[in-house]
Amino acid sequence: MPGKPPKSVAGFSAWILVGLLFFAAIVNYIDRGSLSVAAPRLGPDLSLSPTQMGFLLSAFFWTYTACQLLSGWLADRFPVVWVFGIGFFIWSAATIGSGFAGGLVSLAALRFLLGAGESVAFPCYSKVVAAGFPVDRRGLPNSLIDAGTKLGPAIGTLAGGLLVARYGWRAMFIGVGLGSLAWLVPWLLLARRFQPAEIAGPPDPGPSMLAIAARKDAWGTFIGNFCYTYAYYFLLTWLPSWLVTARHVSLETMAVLGSLPFWGGALSAVACGWISDTWIRRGGSPTRVRKTFVVAGLLLSTVMVPAAMVPDLRLSITLLCVAYAAFGMYASNHWAITQTLAGTAAAGKWTGLQNTVGSLSGIVAPIATGMLVQSTGSFYWAFVSPAVLALVGVCCYMFLVGEVAPVKWKNE
Repeated sequence: MPGKPPKSVAGFSAWILVGLLFFAAIVNYIDRGSLSVAAPRLGPDLSLSPTQMGFLLSAFFWTYTACQLLSGWLADRFPVVWVFGIGFFIWSAATIGSGFAGGLVSLAALRFLLGAGESVAFPCYSKVVAAGFPVDRRGLPNSLIDAGTKLGPAIGTLAGGLLVARYGWRAMFIGVGLGSLAWLVPWLLLARRFQPAEIAGPPDPGPSMLAIAARKDAWGTFIGNFCYTYAYYFLLTWLPSWLVTARHVSLETMAVLGSLPFWGGALSAVACGWISDTWIRRGGSPTRVRKTFVVAGLLLSTVMVPAAMVPDLRLSITLLCVAYAAFGMYASNHWAITQTLAGTAAAGKWTGLQNTVGSLSGIVAPIATGMLVQSTGSFYWAFVSPAVLALVGVCCYMFLVGEVAPVKWKNE
């Protein structure tokens, strides 16, 4: 068929790295979401108001956002094995240290350190996928890594919530951080052996960040990603507190119910990644396929609004599971759009820029939610605002992002 991409198969080495990164993403989001799980117990222990807790929940994102450009440059300039490994060690150590925090200031400082360490994650993920997989094979590896970002909160909320309920929030931070460090062993043993040549050392420098930022389609992915991450980070940071304070469930029940939507998101991401790749290999254009999934995902995620309104808890959780499944649909393809547009030489820098804009939502969402809850005494408007942004994201992908095809950079 005309326009059908040639058959190609990613190398075994690339799948080894994706497998390791899948587990890294789980650890990444367990550590990132640990404060949210601890918040219902930690907040009263430290006498924090909802607004103060909102600022504390956002502290991670200040350094995570500020370090994205540097991390994108590092991922394109140096071996991913060491860039990712060092960042992983830093964020694990910060999680352990949180268990020894003496108050608001020290805990915030450790969250800043956690954000700096985790900033290397997505630029390195994109570098590996762009270097190791052709255009028609990027949906599944991206969706597997995204599934890790959903399974992390699912496991972290379930196990972390039970740990907090039984042993307290300090023990939870220490246990999670020490467990995280175990991942570094297989990474250091296997990643150097199996890494594709394109990420083993200094590659073609590619376009500058200014050249990327000058493109309309780049801003379509930047703003579209912001709209998605606002909703995702709102739920990641405030879902446990919403269940405990608004739905009046126990910590043990919160641990179970709060994990359910993330499982749905993980399954949806993997299924949609496989379906989208299969559709492209059978003749669908990358533009039509990738945009269909991201637009449909953003539209469907708006069911989070009635989830906050219905009185029945079971129906509310069901609607949240649908919203998270929609996030999985979106996330299975949006990084494939970025990686296809950027190409191997620019994947790290484009991702760094995109995550800089997207991660601003991690600063805004927790604070805005805390202020809305404190001023209105309700979570209603906190659920409405990300749904409105989801519609803005739809417009970005439809009207700012053009053809999903590799950009021809001037230095090529």
